[in-house]
Amino acid sequence: EGHGSSAGRVVFATVKGDIHSIGKDICISLLQSQSFDVDDLGVDVPAAAIVEAAGRADVVCLSALMTTTLPAMQDVVSRLSHERPNVSVLVGGAVVTREWADSIGAGYSDDAPGCVHAVRAAISNKERAR
Repeated sequence: EGHGSSAGRVVFATVKGDIHSIGKDICISLLQSQSFDVDDLGVDVPAAAIVEAAGRADVVCLSALMTTTLPAMQDVVSRLSHERPNVSVLVGGAVVTREWADSIGAGYSDDAPGCVHAVRAAISNKERAR
């Protein structure tokens, strides 16, 4: 693995109960074009699988397009904050708002270019904190 050339490692998933992938896939394409290593866990991903994969990530990005899956997203964010406190978590998707992201303690982007910016900012904030 070419660690010298990577801008950072991102785990990306659509949360349990949601099978939408287009927004996730666009974000991943843009992240990869900016030299991020992205682990695409796919859609309908259980919280435990996301938490496990987060062990090798700088940032976890979660997607949801249905209001019914917002509780699953909140569950993942909560678990990550306890089990992987050094990993930044960003959320997005059609039903996700900045206010809701703030309320669950996650970062937010409303579109794919913003996702790249938010991931880059999260990693640089982490590096400054070291």
